[in-house]
Amino acid sequence: MRRIPKTTWAWLGAGLLALASCKHDSDTVSTVDPEGPVVPPTPYNLVVPANFPPLPAQPADNPLTVEGVALGRQLFYEKGLSVNSTISCASCHRQELAFTDGLAHAQGVNGSATPRSSMSLANLAWEPKLTWDGAASSLEAQARIPIENPVEMHQTLAAGVARLQATSTYPALFRKAFGSSTITEDNTLKALAQFERTLVSSNSRYDKFLAGNRGALTSYEQQGLVLFVTHPDGPAGIRGGNCKDCHDGSLQTDNAFRNNGLDATLTDLGLGLQTGRATDNGKFRVPSLRNIALTAPYMHDGRFPNLDSVLSHYNEHIATASPNLDPLILNGSNNKLGAGHPLGLTKDEKAKIVAFLQTLTDTTFTHDRRFAKP
Repeated sequence: MRRIPKTTWAWLGAGLLALASCKHDSDTVSTVDPEGPVVPPTPYNLVVPANFPPLPAQPADNPLTVEGVALGRQLFYEKGLSVNSTISCASCHRQELAFTDGLAHAQGVNGSATPRSSMSLANLAWEPKLTWDGAASSLEAQARIPIENPVEMHQTLAAGVARLQATSTYPALFRKAFGSSTITEDNTLKALAQFERTLVSSNSRYDKFLAGNRGALTSYEQQGLVLFVTHPDGPAGIRGGNCKDCHDGSLQTDNAFRNNGLDATLTDLGLGLQTGRATDNGKFRVPSLRNIALTAPYMHDGRFPNLDSVLSHYNEHIATASPNLDPLILNGSNNKLGAGHPLGLTKDEKAKIVAFLQTLTDTTFTHDRRFAKP
């Protein structure tokens, strides 16, 4: 039997080691991200105003980041999320109108009218339920609704994501925010929600007044404030506007759903559409009154053109036969006969309340460049 020389064994061993080394090098190269290392996003510090309640817990899987908020801002103004690229979220939520649109009924693609008005987007991080009828319990869930609604943006989110993926800009922005240039529906909704959580309004003249600047409100406006916060008791001779019962605290809302006596016969069931309970029919979310002077027309269907007509409704035109009418509407009256009678404010008292409501306008919020179109 012929012996193999030691030099040959050595040559074969070296070759096998080289092959193994080549395979290892190939494996290493295949795991390297061609776009470079992923850099973790920068935490975003959302400043909570001193007179606001603590910020509720945010989703653990969607913390605020500088990159996520910036992406969400871009998406908020992105018309490619609508079926014909004609409208964006900002079309119905204009910053100069405290993120409303000035219309009784919001308009979707092709000028289609929605059955309700656009709500203001201020201080949404404190809202436990969203939309007029509470259809969403998180900003992430809410963001999908207008995109896919046939009378709003009328496009599946999947189709919108495909459009974003095909652009030269969005993959890189998603990579910065979420670590991957592959755009997903989930991350699109998360980015929109992040931006909307930063829309904080807290610098009105009323806020300055609460902070100790008594000159921020005129004497007339302060009289309106007293009426606003006072629960009327006619038999006791205590006059008030009965407003604070529902529009309380720094957020100017109790976050509840109530029937405020608009109609004896309900054409929109409101919260009842979501819960299926007859006792919820006609109830709608109590909106914040912050920036209320900018958000006309008023109510879920935009029926009242100005604040004077809103005060007239509560003062003189409550539909007492409305199903599920909220007791708070009737349990206070300036009438000497007490609760159950019309509110009974004078013309001057109504004007003072309207004057106070105008002090809730926050021009810092409506001009803040952080919220404007990039």
